[in-house]
Amino acid sequence: MITILDFGMGNLRSVQKAFERLGVSVEITTSPEGVVAAQKLVLPGVGHFAKGMQVLIEKGLDQAIRHVVIKNRVPILGICLGMQLLTNFSQEGNAVGLGLVDAEVMKFHNIAGLKIPHMGWNTIQSEKSSRIFDGLFESNYFYFVHSYYVKCNDPRDRLFVTSYGNCFDSGFQKDHIVGVQFHPEKSHKPGLRLLKNFAGL
Repeated sequence: MITILDFGMGNLRSVQKAFERLGVSVEITTSPEGVVAAQKLVLPGVGHFAKGMQVLIEKGLDQAIRHVVIKNRVPILGICLGMQLLTNFSQEGNAVGLGLVDAEVMKFHNIAGLKIPHMGWNTIQSEKSSRIFDGLFESNYFYFVHSYYVKCNDPRDRLFVTSYGNCFDSGFQKDHIVGVQFHPEKSHKPGLRLLKNFAGL
């Protein structure tokens, strides 16, 4: 069973449908109690980091996420903003994150010839062995939409990197904590395979 957290800032329906296409049972929760009861948790998100953290704190969801991930060691997958919220801090609103992965969120600098936000299809390069990458290839393309990127402080947490002007961390994994900057639910067969791999953790 996958629990998807609805905190009002995510395209959770497309994430839900992607898991259902894989035959994975899904439930949606908006409450701390639903988070704490999760067997596997997905944190999707689209929008502003500081606003996202404000919503999580106001609803008591921040403490519930920390409890279920740290105390219960429940696997969590953060997608796009959801990945960024798992970090320590973001330049977007100069806000503190959940602090589950030692990383910061940085703003893309203007690079000649490249548009910000980074929007469209790009490849990922695997940085370490992980079941999350099973059945995937570095020639696979994934769909990105973001103006900020994650920088891991501990290189051992880097799962994927992507080149867009400069190299940035497009995925991390710290034990049972996984985050991806791209949208697997919009990335066709490779994205579905990644979600299947997470469901099998």
